[in-house]
Amino acid sequence: MRSLHDAPARHREHAYGGDPTLDSARLALTYRTLVADGVPESVFEIGFGTGALLRRFLDGGASVAGADPDQLELAVDDRVAREGSLHACGIEDVTPDALPAGAVDMAYGIHVLEHVVDPALTLQRTRDLLRPGGSAHFLTPAGDWAGLGLVKDGWWMLEDPTHIRFFTAKSLSTMARDAGFDSVEIRRPVLDSLVHGAASMVRAVRPTDRPRGVLAQRSTMALAALGLPGTLAARAAVPRLRPTLHLVARVAS
Repeated sequence: MRSLHDAPARHREHAYGGDPTLDSARLALTYRTLVADGVPESVFEIGFGTGALLRRFLDGGASVAGADPDQLELAVDDRVAREGSLHACGIEDVTPDALPAGAVDMAYGIHVLEHVVDPALTLQRTRDLLRPGGSAHFLTPAGDWAGLGLVKDGWWMLEDPTHIRFFTAKSLSTMARDAGFDSVEIRRPVLDSLVHGAASMVRAVRPTDRPRGVLAQRSTMALAALGLPGTLAARAAVPRLRPTLHLVARVAS
């Protein structure tokens, strides 16, 4: 587990260092991915943040629930707060009576496993939530990203002080199987985290403290925009240049 004392990597002051416009685009893409086979009747989000993704499921007719320890300190969508079954803690801290086994069709965590103290327990509790035929989806930074040898501690994923562990495709799939899932698949989405390469390169080339994070610099965003065609081409040609792992784990029917 990462220690900020031993591996500070010029982390920013706050956990959130993204961009609202980019986050909105990512949210839309993520929702489309999750509902590719239709909107499930019930969902549970691990690390729901503002509840923006849960709101999309709620508007689509699903019942929603989730757990979040509020690391980002953000207000939750009003309708989600009213109609969802929300727990102000990590999923591993929710009492069993509040999370009945086999209760939901889909559970997911979008860039959350890298934050939790016990990801194995998180996956086990997620597995317990699912009905027969249910699925779990987790997106998390790729610890086997092909560019790590070039950017080293400039890696943008080290900028977040609450990122405490990272996974390879092998370690993530092994952990999911150990948690009891019957089917495990690791995907590498092309379109997730499109500013990742530019942000990592800026941090590597100019290793300085940035309390607000590298995306607060307009030059970083401009570099990412200019390099987007090359980024997409490189990711298409070399899957390990895609900086995100997408775990799809299923329970047998």
